[in-house]
Amino acid sequence: MSAAPHNRGGAPVGQVAHMEGLEAASVLYLRLWCDSAGSRQAVRDDFAQALGPDHGGAAADAWDALMELCTEHCRRPLMRHAVTCRCLGADESCFANFIAAAATGAREDAMLMATLIVRADMAPVFTSLACECGLALKCMALAAPRDMARRAAAPATLH
Repeated sequence: MSAAPHNRGGAPVGQVAHMEGLEAASVLYLRLWCDSAGSRQAVRDDFAQALGPDHGGAAADAWDALMELCTEHCRRPLMRHAVTCRCLGADESCFANFIAAAATGAREDAMLMATLIVRADMAPVFTSLACECGLALKCMALAAPRDMARRAAAPATLH
């Protein structure tokens, strides 16, 4: 687990396997993007494979921008569990719900959640990127629903 025991953002609040596809994918790609440069490339490759080189490249660019904005303007670092961990951390849950709210058109709710993650002045652009990324993840799920579900459920180790 990436969180120190005293940081509540890393506290387990559930399991990734119990999440819906969009939310589970958000957590998986958050973890992968933060894991390593190789994992970041794997995220880009997934977007390109599922959405094609043009749309997938644009979606991957949006995901990169979302993550970079998050790392540069977060109120505090987002705590996350290891890529293969079954647990769902509190920060990861908030992030996944934020992406889902943005992607499903609940813009006001997404903006509110964005202010929990990033500075208030960055919330509008963060929310717009989340909407774009969330819609791309929804399209990926439609393109390959079994593959996305398999990836979200695959982790077999804890922390």
